[in-house]
Amino acid sequence: MVGTAGGGAEEAVRRWVEAGGGRLVLDGGLATELEANGADLNDPLWSAKCLLSSPHLIRKASLNSRIPPNPKDPSLLVLLFPKKHHIVWNCDLNNSLIGKQSFFKLSPHINVPFMYLVKQVHMDYLEAGANVIITASYQATIQGFESKGFSKEQSENLLTKSVEFAREAREMFLKEHLDQSTPTQQPILVAASIGSYGAYLADGSEYSGDYGEAGTVQFLKDFHRRRLQVLAEAGPDLIAFETIPNKLEAQAYVELLEECNINIPAWFSFNSKDGVNIVSGDSLIECTNIADKCAKVGAVGINCTPPRFIHGLIRSIRKITDKPILIYPNSGERYDGEKKEWVESTGVSDGDFVSYVSEWCKDGASLIGGCCRTTPNTIRAIHRTLNQGSNVQQLPVA
Repeated sequence: MVGTAGGGAEEAVRRWVEAGGGRLVLDGGLATELEANGADLNDPLWSAKCLLSSPHLIRKASLNSRIPPNPKDPSLLVLLFPKKHHIVWNCDLNNSLIGKQSFFKLSPHINVPFMYLVKQVHMDYLEAGANVIITASYQATIQGFESKGFSKEQSENLLTKSVEFAREAREMFLKEHLDQSTPTQQPILVAASIGSYGAYLADGSEYSGDYGEAGTVQFLKDFHRRRLQVLAEAGPDLIAFETIPNKLEAQAYVELLEECNINIPAWFSFNSKDGVNIVSGDSLIECTNIADKCAKVGAVGINCTPPRFIHGLIRSIRKITDKPILIYPNSGERYDGEKKEWVESTGVSDGDFVSYVSEWCKDGASLIGGCCRTTPNTIRAIHRTLNQGSNVQQLPVA
């Protein structure tokens, strides 16, 4: 576990940014990439649905399990399919994508393989140049798992697994690149995702911030407390509070970080639908001020927001804080909540998305990636742009 002893959260993030040459690349959309690779995430748990296998099967299937596998275990037979049939999972879309989709079509009633899909998507983003991979825990909550019939202990184990999957993907990636003459991107960090209370409700309130009677700081603290503790204990490098829709939840997070004595750097990322305020209508200035005053928050920024709004939002954030700024917009596509599908041709191409990157850097962003509907190709393009020194102004880190 990376703590903040000897410097604090902001300094820890600055050290990482400096180690990355002045910029860090965040990964892209996890859930939408899982869907693109064949996962059915039509569930309130969204990407966390991929964690829903029996905990004992998850443990048996773990790459690091010390328990000898049972050769008759059906989950093991499925997991051995790629090796037996020489399916290679890598970033070559000509074989990787086809292989993965074929594999998962063969096991529609077994969830265990989807844990490998989560790891593979993490790997795809690392291969694309990401420095930070974000766990599949955005909509993973103890309450949500318990509603599926899991015990509290099992629910906590599933939260822990989301971090372990990302850490294992990092270990696999580093091991694969040990013998290469060209160094891999450094640092490589795991951020444990915490979505809002509205994300748990899965009723659209994560994009309005309207929680009704539940909209109190104390209620939100009680809801998130154990989840935050479990994820922090699982050993991520960062805690990512994502898509924060209102200032009440931001205040609840600040108080929890202090009350739970979380010694891992956190980031706060808000979302906006008008380029001025966050989605609840609360002032971005006020929300940034809440984050700025918390020593345990190492970076502040924006996610799940159309790229066209980012320029002005960065400028608003920079007026309030000197903390590192992170930006990971969505593709700009519109989501139809009634049909539960993305509306085609409403977003921007990877080329158009990346055309904004230099401007965001000049505005002051130092951690840049993508959110919903961005892909490894998007992240690869961001990585290339940030490594073309002539195109990106290198701002001082300290």
